[in-house]
Amino acid sequence: MKKQNFKAYLLSALLVGLYSCNSNNDLETDSAAAASQFKVINVTHHDGKPFSTGKSTNSTTGRYVANPGGGVMMQAFYWDVPAGGNWWNTVNTKITAWSNAGIGSIWLPPVSKAQNGPFSMGYDPTDYFDFGNYNQNGTVETRFGSRTELESLITKVHAENMQVYADMVLNHNSGGQLENNPFTGTQTYTNFTGVASGKFPRTSADFYKNSYGNNDEGSFGGFPDLAHVVPNVQDWLWKRADGVGKYYKNTMKFDGWRFDYVKGFAPWVVKDWNANVGGFSVGELWDSNVNILNDWANNANSSVFDFACYYKMNDAFDGNNLNLLNDDMMWKRNPYKAVTFVSNHDTDEISKKELAYAYILTHEGYPTIFYRDYEEWLNKTKMDNLIWIHNNKGTGTTSVLYTDTDEYIARRNGYNGNPGLVVYINNSSTWQERWVPTNWTNAQIKDFTGNSTWIPTTQGDTWVKIQCPPNGYSVWSINM
Repeated sequence: MKKQNFKAYLLSALLVGLYSCNSNNDLETDSAAAASQFKVINVTHHDGKPFSTGKSTNSTTGRYVANPGGGVMMQAFYWDVPAGGNWWNTVNTKITAWSNAGIGSIWLPPVSKAQNGPFSMGYDPTDYFDFGNYNQNGTVETRFGSRTELESLITKVHAENMQVYADMVLNHNSGGQLENNPFTGTQTYTNFTGVASGKFPRTSADFYKNSYGNNDEGSFGGFPDLAHVVPNVQDWLWKRADGVGKYYKNTMKFDGWRFDYVKGFAPWVVKDWNANVGGFSVGELWDSNVNILNDWANNANSSVFDFACYYKMNDAFDGNNLNLLNDDMMWKRNPYKAVTFVSNHDTDEISKKELAYAYILTHEGYPTIFYRDYEEWLNKTKMDNLIWIHNNKGTGTTSVLYTDTDEYIARRNGYNGNPGLVVYINNSSTWQERWVPTNWTNAQIKDFTGNSTWIPTTQGDTWVKIQCPPNGYSVWSINM
């Protein structure tokens, strides 16, 4: 052995000896110092059960099965998907791969014929019972395809033991014929008695203003505003056995609903729909105020998209202040009625999407993945890894362990024998390390993202040091 190498060997041995003599005290000192830096915040308080869509996904025949962390939803479209009537077929080819990745449900755009015919994204509905099988508004097929292709897609989703949700536009209609309107003294496009399906005929009496009043909670884009207080409207939307809701559920086989623009009508509309029709439901209430979101969800007996979380993530990640993630969000207030998301067909503001997906896929609520993020814009392997982590490790209540402008660390506390996880998000340009309290005593843990190669062992007091890559994340749990 060369003299220089021998000196290096002796120095290494001495350092190892010093560490072995003092490591326990040093570790205790380090963890105690870390404990003094930040007080653990227990964000949610419940029994730990995962979010549920109300329908069992346990099956001996289907591909997708229920998992400890609850479900993940795919928004299976984006604004202005290719026209030409082939979208249902395109989505059909994705279903098996999505099921294999752990996605348990898909949300489709409005499926019925709309005023803009072959070019419409469906949010200007004319005939709720024309799924691409009647020749009206200049086309037989919708922008997305035919009724046969839609039914084939729904059948495929169910064959994979997944759920499928319909986008319901109940606030307004479009594409009616002109008629004399006795309530306005003018002519209005409110005559829907000639819809090709012959179902849900409407006249000016079914829209505001009418004999019931001048308006409801809101109108949209100048379209005729449906008056849900009118018996004919209630009958056709959710009461009749052959009405919209029950036909979509029992004949078309939809499992649930995404309600568009729920600011436009009172929450009792969704509550009555849910009571009469059933199925999972989520409302699009575009508001960052958690009180407004929570009040609507409770009054409507429905889940709601967590716009509060969306805007806080945008401010935190893109505004470089992760302390903002401590602010109130719907999933913290009511985790069983919060549907989280990073982007959708209407809004796409968050630039640091990987960090945002790491957040929603390790936290409570029902996370939604945007089609273009998954299929086109982000790393699908990383997305699949986060979905796996959500499904298999994202269990129990949530505690925030540490935040500053660049770092955020939270713990899922586990449920029903599942150990939970610790997620570390780093918005800085350098590697970071922190001592944190875990759920586990004297347990070997690892980063299930593979971003860190550390395999540390937690102390007897559950504390451990973990690390996180720059502009990235790591997710730690028991090495098993």
